[in-house]
Amino acid sequence: MTTVETHAPAVADDGAGTRGWSSAADWLTTTDHKQIGRLFTTVGLVSVVAAAFLGVLLGVDRADTSRSLVRAGAVTQMFAGYRVALVWCGLAAVVVGIALAVVPLQLGARALAFARLALLGWWTWLTGTVLVVVSLAANGGPGGGNHKFVALFLLGHLLQLLGLLAAVVTLVTSILTTRAPGMNMRRVPVFSWSVLVAGLGLLIALPVLAGNTVIGYVDYRYGRSGFGGNDGILGLLGFGLTQPFTYVLAVPAFGFALEALATATRRRLSARGVAFAGLGLLGAGVFTAVTQTDLGLPQNAFHLTFTTWLGDAVPYAFFYLVPILGAVVVLGIGALNLRSAKPRLISPLVFGLLGAGLAFVGVIGTAVQHLGDARLGGTVFDESMTLYVVDGSILALLGAFVYWCPKWTGRAADDRKLLPLALLGALGTVLAALPEAIAGFAKQPAAATEFHIGGPSQLWNWASAIGHLLVALTVLAVVATRLGALRHGPAAGDDPWDGQTLEWATSSPAPTDNFADVLTVMSPEPLLDLKPGSQAS
Repeated sequence: MTTVETHAPAVADDGAGTRGWSSAADWLTTTDHKQIGRLFTTVGLVSVVAAAFLGVLLGVDRADTSRSLVRAGAVTQMFAGYRVALVWCGLAAVVVGIALAVVPLQLGARALAFARLALLGWWTWLTGTVLVVVSLAANGGPGGGNHKFVALFLLGHLLQLLGLLAAVVTLVTSILTTRAPGMNMRRVPVFSWSVLVAGLGLLIALPVLAGNTVIGYVDYRYGRSGFGGNDGILGLLGFGLTQPFTYVLAVPAFGFALEALATATRRRLSARGVAFAGLGLLGAGVFTAVTQTDLGLPQNAFHLTFTTWLGDAVPYAFFYLVPILGAVVVLGIGALNLRSAKPRLISPLVFGLLGAGLAFVGVIGTAVQHLGDARLGGTVFDESMTLYVVDGSILALLGAFVYWCPKWTGRAADDRKLLPLALLGALGTVLAALPEAIAGFAKQPAAATEFHIGGPSQLWNWASAIGHLLVALTVLAVVATRLGALRHGPAAGDDPWDGQTLEWATSSPAPTDNFADVLTVMSPEPLLDLKPGSQAS
């Protein structure tokens, strides 16, 4: 195992009057990966709630198709802020945050590689997020009328991407270099493997998206002729706000679902290598952010010559069908494991499976969306698929939050209170996304609040607004339950879920250096090896 120093010297407690300030300073200057991860996760969950309330506002506004609740010039900015809050302020931060807090523990590492770089990434991402919010509030961003704040939006978004890139570098480096002795790549825990897949995808895509942002900034400041000025910003940034790029952020959600399944069944995960391959295939959609090309099938594709049809069908299959195959493989492995053993009904499993299933719907729907004969381009169908993928992934990652909170805090929550919240979150996601999918087939335009279409559009948009509200309430209720456990919950114990991987081998809460001794791994499930009656499958 590579030993990497990650934490600054402890700050002495100099009395009750300074204890609070010292604690806050420790958190904001920490190089403990668990604290950095929780900082990312906290702001990410706040952003998810903010995005959900924006979704409520947009749903209510679209329910009255004759007029808009906001001025016409702000509609584009609201939709842009909604997408950025969902993807870059919300899901990306939660994925990176949970991964930072968990992966070194799963690897048996005492430290995160380049921990100070991860802290720098947190501050850079947070600064960018604040600038994005301020610029949108001050008539900046895509379609904005205040030139200075349009430029500020681009600068803020660039800082978001660079901050996330710094954090991802530390994660990928840690997985490749800080594993415990005996832990080869075949023995890496499935969640850490999914983080590696997502991290490698982001290492490919983030520099391209950051380059697009720089191009947009330069074009906007000097002439605004190459890409359409503020009206062309979404054209440059849009590939990072929709499918199939969002699949790479969903990969850890699928990885966690398998992790929770193995824990709930108390058995070794079968066909691990096949599951690893499925997670890799799921992340293939990230290459659309690199090629920046919509490679859907054209209308009347089967009336084209074979050569022309093949030229369209092969890239379509790679970008839209291969991720479906990957998701089918992962969920199929999960189904095989469910058949082999009856699982315990624990909330992380329910969150994980429901969230991965909803994200899978988004993967399938995106493939349908890019069939030319479906004629769904420019409609709210794309927003619906984004909600399935993003909110589904958030639901699964809420399960991860619940699963690993006892290891971070040392306190357990009542699992019976959390189980209904998984169902509430799934219901909210379906209500938010499904009506928009139906409205997409009815040709409701995207990023518009005034339109005329057939069908009960008011019902669809009101239902979507209610769904967003339920998603927000789910996140708030999960966080409140965990905060209540932090104050009044019983001690969790070192291994409250009867887990299989190394994070459960250390004390709860985990110490700054994670492990007192360097652990040696002999299988993918080292803790299961030590338990009587463990299954060898």
